[in-house]
Amino acid sequence: MLTSLKRIMRTGSVGFVRSAYVSFSAIYVMTITLLVIGGSLVFNALLDHTLVTLKSKVDVNIYFTVDATEEAILAFRRQVESLSDVKGVTYLSRDEALAQFRDRHQADELTIRALEELGDNPLGASLSVTAHDPSQYEGIVQFVTETSEQAETTIIDRINFNQNKSAIDRLTTIVSVIDKITQIIVMTLVFVTILITFNTIRLAIYTAREEVSVMRLVGASNTFIRGPFVVQGALYGIAAGILTLILLYPIAYYLGPSTDAFFGLNVFRYYLEDFGRIFLILMGSGIGLGVISSAVAISRYLRI
Repeated sequence: MLTSLKRIMRTGSVGFVRSAYVSFSAIYVMTITLLVIGGSLVFNALLDHTLVTLKSKVDVNIYFTVDATEEAILAFRRQVESLSDVKGVTYLSRDEALAQFRDRHQADELTIRALEELGDNPLGASLSVTAHDPSQYEGIVQFVTETSEQAETTIIDRINFNQNKSAIDRLTTIVSVIDKITQIIVMTLVFVTILITFNTIRLAIYTAREEVSVMRLVGASNTFIRGPFVVQGALYGIAAGILTLILLYPIAYYLGPSTDAFFGLNVFRYYLEDFGRIFLILMGSGIGLGVISSAVAISRYLRI
């Protein structure tokens, strides 16, 4: 059995080398398909990283009225901190808010002059609330709203969670749409790849028709006759996978600094750190496409 396997591998390798020019089209299209698959892996990693980063920065900012006393605000803070969904609460006093406002607008003389003419601090204190999970923010906002409505005198001016939530929802929708578009493109290229590889194997079968006839006459098994064509298909996938990995390296290296500055994730570093998974996906996809195309072509055109 081992001897037969070696012969099948050798025969398939000889057929692959002998029909190298014919096989070029299959390898070329398969490489494009694998490049799209590899690119989608990297691009999805960028979008996921951006989404996770944005979610980690989301919080609920509760702004209090100017006349709210610090005692009432701190009491309200203790209520919020008692919630199991709350990870942390940061208190910003009126004086601290004013100091931050001055720092942000220190170059704007008109704004600073207008602030000084007021004579009093127009800014209220605030609480920045972070949750353990972004899905828990709505419950926190509901608690804050109900608590404020039940109080005799409300000390809450506004809550800004809705703006943050809409940004997260929009980004999530964009990621979902891009993922679906990528899937459609990949499936289209997979179909084209299978079709071209199918025709390449078909041509290989036609070219080797006399050898197949001789093998039939000498009593070769069906596995021995079909095996080399499956090996050829797998070799197309291996060649395309290796070529794709080689091409992705300089692309990731070139784009690394740009993606690091824009998305906060260096795709070149991601490519190196996650190379094992990328290697398995691309090589597995390439070999799978080659073997499936070969199996379909054999079942249709190699009658044994």
